[in-house]
Amino acid sequence: MSDHVDVLSRVRAAFEGAGYTVEGVRGLLGPVAGGALARDEVVPALRATGGGSPLETLTRLFWIQVPVPAAALREVAPDLVAAGLAAESGGELRALLHVEPLESVTGTGHVGYAVSDLKARPGAATPLRPDHVVGAGGASGSLARLVVHRPVDNVLDVGTGCGVQALHLADPAVRPRPAAITATDVNPRALRLAALSFALSGLDGAELLEGSLLEPVRGRRFDLIVSNPPFVVAPSGDSRYVYRESGMPGDEFCRRMVVEAPRMLTDQGHCQLLANWLHTRDTPWEERVGAWAEESGCEAWIVQRDVQDPAEYAELWLRDSVETGTPEYLRRYDEWLELFEEQGVTGVGFGWITLRRTGAANPAIRVEELRHGVDQPVGAYVDHVLDGLAAAGEFSTACAQGDAFGTALLRVAAGIVQEQVGAPGAEDPERILLRQTGRLRRVAGVHTVEAALAGVLDGTLPPAPLLAAIAQLMELDEDQVRAHAAAVLPELVADGFFEVIAG
Repeated sequence: MSDHVDVLSRVRAAFEGAGYTVEGVRGLLGPVAGGALARDEVVPALRATGGGSPLETLTRLFWIQVPVPAAALREVAPDLVAAGLAAESGGELRALLHVEPLESVTGTGHVGYAVSDLKARPGAATPLRPDHVVGAGGASGSLARLVVHRPVDNVLDVGTGCGVQALHLADPAVRPRPAAITATDVNPRALRLAALSFALSGLDGAELLEGSLLEPVRGRRFDLIVSNPPFVVAPSGDSRYVYRESGMPGDEFCRRMVVEAPRMLTDQGHCQLLANWLHTRDTPWEERVGAWAEESGCEAWIVQRDVQDPAEYAELWLRDSVETGTPEYLRRYDEWLELFEEQGVTGVGFGWITLRRTGAANPAIRVEELRHGVDQPVGAYVDHVLDGLAAAGEFSTACAQGDAFGTALLRVAAGIVQEQVGAPGAEDPERILLRQTGRLRRVAGVHTVEAALAGVLDGTLPPAPLLAAIAQLMELDEDQVRAHAAAVLPELVADGFFEVIAG
């Protein structure tokens, strides 16, 4: 075992010495070849990596996945073979596994290396194996950027795959204090490759356990649970590819994660995952997923980032498994559409789920759709969003009871700008907008009362005297102004335009 660790340590040193990092490969390929490779088009990348340097050779071998001259990697080639990462024959090295560098979600620094099965690209001669292990991708990156930036003592990565999330969880740029990491997966092959990823990245002490969902860690508690689970909604009972399909009907796997994971969280602990959920003719998706959150007993922020109709969804996952153009394509496509027709499915949503266990009697829950770009990483401010939702709920209750404006202290949030839309020279604007210049980048159309409050609420005075002054200045009825503010301010607090700092 120590010999194997020594081999991987030498390989890691060779990779880092060659500049085989995300930053190094990005600089080597440039935007055109890099963009093409992201679309699984390799020709531009081959043209950009033909110089024979160690970085170019490693990129060809492990990222583009073409044979390279063994002589070009003379010093490290024996270790690559000994580690099981490559095979040598006829003077050439051929990758046996895909080895991809990972970058910190902060955009600076190198996290490690994810070791997965070779990427399947269009035209592949052989189909994916059922226990295929995928590497880093768009979904894993989305989750890594969502995970809260706070120190924790122990974390659980459910469905770790090749270990991408665990490597991000150990990133010292996000969590300088090391945490105990437990990673689980139902696929034994995934656990073997995760162990290889950890060893190659220098991550020591991670616990790897085999089993489905939360079964391997029943009875334990964690400060943070993350999961990029097998959320794909596939024809009933289908678990053709364990990395994406659980075999459970519909979106049941995601529902169970939301409902069951909070029982294993410590106080103030978080559970964060990616999920798919069904849109059906009978139930709005917000109600469907909101019911999961209510059953969890946690504060919840659920965000739909994308939605696809049934045909788009089937096509996406048939492309993912490189089945487009195969003899089975039409049959598989038809099975997916038949499933959705039988269940009255009109679309499938994709998004983030964040839960925080607080023990509150009526925890704040928000289910919404955000399709526009937001500041990344979201994990840097996700707790601020949850705090705002909780404060908005308490403030709304106080407003309903009629005692909020005399005691609460509010201030306009940082980074808010006001925009006015109207004809040049007009006395009154047609529209007034409050816009967030950072974080979730929301835009809210507001009345002159809220716009006036945004100019004066700084946390030093409660709203009551300010609303009275606004009513007098605008020659409006004070009771009507207060009633209007009570109706709209809680939502503006929940959206992050105002912050409750006391009361």
